[in-house]
This record gives sequence, structure tokens and C-alpha cells, in this order.
Amino acid sequence: MRRLISTLLSGVGALLLVSLFLHLVPGDPIDVMLGEQATQVDREALRRAVGLDEPIPVQLWHFTRELFTGELRTSLPPFQKKVMPAIGAALPFTLVLALAALCVACVLALPLGVLAASRRGTWVDAAAMSAAVVGVALPRFWLGPVLLLVFSLRLDWLPVSGAGSWRHLVLPAFTLGTALAAFLARMTRASLLEALREDYITVARAQGLSARRVLWRHALRNALLPLLTVLGLEFGALLGGAIVTEKVFAWPGMGTLLLSAIERRDYNTVRATVLVFTGCFLLVNALTDMAYALADPRLRRRA
Repeated sequence: MRRLISTLLSGVGALLLVSLFLHLVPGDPIDVMLGEQATQVDREALRRAVGLDEPIPVQLWHFTRELFTGELRTSLPPFQKKVMPAIGAALPFTLVLALAALCVACVLALPLGVLAASRRGTWVDAAAMSAAVVGVALPRFWLGPVLLLVFSLRLDWLPVSGAGSWRHLVLPAFTLGTALAAFLARMTRASLLEALREDYITVARAQGLSARRVLWRHALRNALLPLLTVLGLEFGALLGGAIVTEKVFAWPGMGTLLLSAIERRDYNTVRATVLVFTGCFLLVNALTDMAYALADPRLRRRA
């Protein structure tokens, strides 16, 4: 019940915040539709026709009612186009991109973090953590175009943009997952070093187990538990972070839909897209809590 209430409050908060910011953004949707040369009479008539003359609470009520009845349509002409089918078509692309980026991050981060922890204080540790710092520092809006120039335009190995095959997914996933990989590598190193200092590791070594078995069989398993929470939170961040990456690679996901709606001042699409992002983030957090409880028996006993 507590989680349900917090979910509802989060959804309401996201709706209020995005509506507030939409009305604070400079620019009038009527200008987008009619142009700045339109007469005042035409502007007021269109404003009444699309409901923009109503108070914000009334607009939000109409939005909420139409959203739950499945009748939500775009704020701007053409009015025949419903919002939810467009979101339903774009959401799978964003989820696929986020999952691919998460896989890229795990594949890069776990070996790097384990290698750094097992060679603590050596040049290998320093090189691995330096690579992690560089990965965190690289902005996505810079890394994406650079990868396009190198692998698509110069080498002609991968497509420039769009979504039609797994080859279209490589560069966006790598762009989105690089920063997360660097962060996870540092987390893996710190968590593994802490696990290696535990008493059960000392006992395992005293029993004559090999260093490789102690590291991979005993220490790493417990070191991965804190990473589950981080992965859940970061997956939600990947959904939001995918907006810039989708724009760079013309990936037809939620980010592209959201930016297009903001550009056209399509308030209903912007509100609905942000609510879907919020719902995905809350769902991932709930699944992360469940996974953490399954992985850690102490949490199950407390429940």
C-alpha cells in the first residue's frame, strides 16, 4: 500500500512539474500553428478551440480523464492522431536501447572492476581506474558524433542512423553505456575490495582455496549485491539519458518523440511521455527491490 501511494504521488508530482515547466518555456503553441502574422481574432479562436484558454487545473483534469479513457489526442492539429499508440510504438525502441546499453556497461565494467581489485595498487589498477574516469568524463553529446564520424563515415562499418537491424543498435548502445560502464567499474572495484576484507574470505584462504576461486566464487558473489541496486537506479537513468542519444542517432524511441513534441509545443504528448518515463522508472525500482530481496536472504527474513 505504501509503495502504491508513493507511486501515485510520484505520478502526480511528475505531471504537475512538467505542466509547470511547459508553461514557463518561452513560446506560444498558437504561434507554432498559425505563425506570428496571424490576426488576434484567429489566435483567440484557435486558443479556445484547443482548450489553451482554460486554467491549468482544468487542462490537467481533461488530460487525466482522456489519458485513462484512452482518448488522449495530440494538443495540436491534426486532432485525429491519438497519443498512446505513438508512445506504444516508440517505447519498445527505448527499452531495447536501454537494455543494450546496460549489457554493454556490464560487459565492460565487471572485468575491469575485478581486474582493478585483484591487482590493487599496481599499474593495472591505475590504468583501469583511469579508463573509468575518462569514461565518466566523456559527454554523450560529444561521444556519439565522434563514433559516427569514425565507424560510420570514415570506416563505413556501421549505419549512420535509424533502426532496422542490430547494426543500428551498436553505436547508440555503446554511447549510452560507456559512462555507466565507467561508474560500474569503480563500484565493482570498491565493493569487491570490501568483500575481500571480510572474515569468510580469510577462512576460505585458510582452507587452502586458490586465489582465483576465492575471488570469483566467494568474494565476487557478495560484492555484486550492492550493484543490483545501482543497476536498477541506473537503468531508470538510462531511459532518461537515452533522449540525447536517440536524437544523435535518429533512433525512433521515446526521446525522439518527446523532443519532437516539445518542439511543436504538443503539451499532451509531452505530459504523457514524461508520465510513461516516470512509470518505467518506478517499475524498475520495484523490480530491483524484489531482485535484491531474492539475492539477499537477510532481507527475506526481515520481510
